[in-house]
Amino acid sequence: MNTLLKIDGLQASYGHAQALFGVSMTVDAGQVVTLLGRNGMGRSTTIKCLFGLLAAKAGSIVFGGQPLARMASHQIAQLGLGLVPEGRQIFHNLTVEENLVATARAPRAANPLAPWTLPRVYRFFPRLQERRGNLGWQLSGGEQQMLAIGRALMTNPRLLVLDEATEGLAPIIRTEIWNALAALKQQGLSQIVIDKNVGALLKLADRHYVLERGAVVWRGDSQQLRAEPQIIHQYLGV
Repeated sequence: MNTLLKIDGLQASYGHAQALFGVSMTVDAGQVVTLLGRNGMGRSTTIKCLFGLLAAKAGSIVFGGQPLARMASHQIAQLGLGLVPEGRQIFHNLTVEENLVATARAPRAANPLAPWTLPRVYRFFPRLQERRGNLGWQLSGGEQQMLAIGRALMTNPRLLVLDEATEGLAPIIRTEIWNALAALKQQGLSQIVIDKNVGALLKLADRHYVLERGAVVWRGDSQQLRAEPQIIHQYLGV
C-alpha cells in the first residue's frame, strides 16, 4: 500500500521532561490507525509533534513524501492534515456555517479524494444544516463534535486526525460519530483516531499502536489485538 504518513524514532520533551522515546508508526492511504494508551502516555504529544505544535528533539515525520521538520503548523495543515482537537475547540461566538467556512480550503491537486464543500458536509451531517444559524455555544456536545469534524473536512484533508473522538458524548451520539468515521473510511479518507472505546476502534481500525510512557509497546491489527486481551487490560485498563 502507499504510505501516506511515516513517523520514525520521534522524541519530544516538555522542558527537561522527555515525553516521547522513539515513537515510530505509519499510516497507509485509506487506512484508519489508532493511538491507544492511558492518559499521559504520549498520544496527544505525538499529535502535537505531527502538527508542528511541539518541536521534535529527534526523529522524523514524513507526510506524502514531504518531511515536516521545521515547518509551521499552517504549512503542515496546507499539505492536507486535518485535526479534530481534544475538547473540539469550535468558535463559540460564530454560527455553525461561519465555523465551517472559517478555515475552509480547496483541495490540493495531490488530493485524490472528492472535495468537501458546504453542501456535502450538510448532507453528511444533516443536523448541522438544521442548526446552521445557531452559535457554537448553543449546540449540544454531540453537535459540537459533528461541527469540529465538519470543520476539519472543509479543509479537504488527506489525513484526518481525531484526538478523543467521542469523549464525553452520550452513547447514542457516540454511535453516530463512529458511523460517520466508518463512512469516511469507506470513502477512502485516512484517519488517526485517539479514543478510549476499544470495542468501536477494533471494528473501525486497520492498525493499532499502544503507547506506554512515551514509547510504542505494541503494534498490530485488530485481529491480533482481539487475540491478546491481556494487552488491552495491561496498557488500557479495560
